[in-house]
Amino acid sequence: MKLGRLNHIGIATPSIADSIAFYRDVMGATKIHEPFDMEEQGVKVCFVDTPAADGAMNGTQIELIEPLGEASTINGFLAKNPLGGQHHLCFEVPDIAEARTYFEGIGKRILGPTRIGAHGTPIFFVHPKDMGGMLTEIMETPRDNTHWSN
Repeated sequence: MKLGRLNHIGIATPSIADSIAFYRDVMGATKIHEPFDMEEQGVKVCFVDTPAADGAMNGTQIELIEPLGEASTINGFLAKNPLGGQHHLCFEVPDIAEARTYFEGIGKRILGPTRIGAHGTPIFFVHPKDMGGMLTEIMETPRDNTHWSN
């Protein structure tokens, strides 16, 4: 297992619309993708691109996550953090099955099955108590630059 690129930082928010305004008006974001629902995970998602060091729009993304209804996976987080905040970090790996086997082999607790994430690639989450206190998403590296097409 080798640490891959930091793909995105997940930010839970009670309002994607308010968060979009913040990143656009306060932080100067110029590339904000159209929000979309991920009903199977109970969230609405919107990606905000950050520029890389060379100014190209291929830096780490911000993933805004808003609950879709009472059964949303992030309602508990927002109950404890009503203003929202950093929810998870997401790292890319070349092979999701190999990464899952690695984490399980060293005793890390995987939260749920491997599933398709917001970028359309396989993901899984590792328990924060096993990852230095941070919920960690492991994501198979998108092919053909698809992580910028949402």
